[in-house]
Amino acid sequence: MDQTFKITNVLSDPTRFSIYQYMVKNHQEVNVTEIAEAFGIHPNVARLHMSKLEDINLLVSYPKKTGKGGRPSRLYRLSDEVVDVHFPHRDYKLLASIALESFVELGEPGKQALYQTGYKYGATIMEAYNRPLSSAHATREHKLTILEEAGTMLGMYPAFNYDEDTGNVSFQINNCPFKEMASQHHGMVCRMHHAFLEGMFESMFDDVELIETENMFNGCENCSYVANLSIV
Repeated sequence: MDQTFKITNVLSDPTRFSIYQYMVKNHQEVNVTEIAEAFGIHPNVARLHMSKLEDINLLVSYPKKTGKGGRPSRLYRLSDEVVDVHFPHRDYKLLASIALESFVELGEPGKQALYQTGYKYGATIMEAYNRPLSSAHATREHKLTILEEAGTMLGMYPAFNYDEDTGNVSFQINNCPFKEMASQHHGMVCRMHHAFLEGMFESMFDDVELIETENMFNGCENCSYVANLSIV
């Protein structure tokens, strides 16, 4: 069976698709028992779902000794392989690689153009997503909800936490949408993503100071930020 049809067939099951989203959002290794408890299903059913996801390379699994003797436990985690579904096939990853290499060849002006373009697209996406809302009449909480929803739509699966005492927002990016490109040019792509997030935030707030506190490419579990905000 063609790989595209395998992927769509596996992800057409709502529970299986939800399990995959759970894995992307939590970004941790899990066993069958944890999935069964999280979704209220029998462990054998959970094992079947995990095996199907592994068959199409969305997950990988490996045994791990429990220290209690007996059969080793099997753990599952997200695969590092990117799965693209297009009808017909379109190699956007190759196009992105070519574009990124072009920016690199241009040196510092190319980097600045990349960052400025990232900022522009972050703002543009929020303007399109937020078109029905008048930002002048939105509360801070409403704006953060919109940012979180937009981030989820973009595949970042962010988690926001608002501190009323300081007026700051801390948030995590649980899935990097530019992970494959960042593996080639970590510094440039992460800086572009930072500018992209700035564009998103500054379309909703004035005078945003966005500070990165953790980066998954430096061995951290997620990319984490603190945003100092002032409401429009």
